[in-house]
Amino acid sequence: MAEYQAKSSNSLSFDITREEKLIGKLTYTSWFKFNSVIEIADGQICQIEPKGFWGTTIELKDKDRVLLKFRMNWNGEIIVQTYFDGLKESYVFKHRGIFKESFVLTDKMGTELLVMKPSLRWNLMDYEYKITTSDAFEEVSHKDILLLNSLHCANYYMSMMMSSLM
Repeated sequence: MAEYQAKSSNSLSFDITREEKLIGKLTYTSWFKFNSVIEIADGQICQIEPKGFWGTTIELKDKDRVLLKFRMNWNGEIIVQTYFDGLKESYVFKHRGIFKESFVLTDKMGTELLVMKPSLRWNLMDYEYKITTSDAFEEVSHKDILLLNSLHCANYYMSMMMSSLM
């Protein structure tokens, strides 16, 4: 089990740390798009961009190679598919709770891999997240990319829910 922090340094950029050590950074290109860049502390840089006419599927790429893609299904869950090391894996990212709001990433068997608890910083009008991972998550290959993508999924979910209220 491990604990991470995701903090926004400005409205377009988030840093994820563990015990004050930088794991990676998620940076959005603009307020109104889901395009972003993930920088892993080891130097790997990946692009996240919507695909298709409606942009409902979002891909994470390392150069031209798709490492991961996700889309929101009809009941608000985000289905994540990874293609690390030539192996396809599926995960579900979902919102849980109303008053004790959190997000959960599970594997295809329903095992909880991580829980993200958002907190709104009213003075800056942005979110921070406390992320708790399971031992199983810590064993996942490319866990840093999956962790940063989970942060993107949480922001994506919040954005989609806010836009549906307007």
